[in-house]
Formats: sequence, structure tokens, C-alpha cells
Amino acid sequence: MRKFYATVAITLLASSTLLNAATYKGQKVYIESCKVCHGGGQALAASKKQRVWSKLMDNKGEKLAQIHLSSKKAEASWAYFNDRGYSKDARHLEDFLTEYAGDSGNVPACN
Repeated sequence: MRKFYATVAITLLASSTLLNAATYKGQKVYIESCKVCHGGGQALAASKKQRVWSKLMDNKGEKLAQIHLSSKKAEASWAYFNDRGYSKDARHLEDFLTEYAGDSGNVPACN
């Protein structure tokens, strides 16, 4: 029985670490790809609620990419949003944006 509880405890600990890792990866993606145009992550992430960020990031961030690709102001980011790397990073970026959304009560430390 002790082995069972130990296994459950280790599994829960490992899964919580993996969830934080995805948020951390999203923070890293934001710093590398978004900070130049949008500034610190706190202001941008807090500008929308969790539900709105989730909708923008549906289908590997397709809606967010379309917003950037249709804006002449975002021309510098077009190569990034057309790149396959964005599709891979989108889930981590979503985790970061929803974790620090305006209604989450959390504040990122990436400024």
C-alpha cells in the first residue's frame, strides 16, 4: 500500500512540474519572439481574460497568427507566424498567456 501512495505522490509531483515547464517555455517564447513589439509580458497577458486567450490560441494559435498576418504594423513578425516553429510553440505560449491573463490573479516576471 505504501508503494501505491508513493507512486501516486510522485506522479502528482511530476505532472505539476510538467505543467509549470510548459508555462516556463511559453514565457521563454514570449521573451524571444513577442517582447520586442509588445513589451513586458504582464501588460499583454493581462490585457485579455483566460477565455479570450484560449479562443485566440485554438487550433495551434491560428487566430492569433491571422491577426498578426493581416496587420501591416506586424509585418516584422510575419516570418515567425508563417514558420512551423510558431505552431510548435503555440501551446506553450497559450499556457503562458492564460496563466497570466487579467482574470488569473498571477503576475509574470519577464519584464
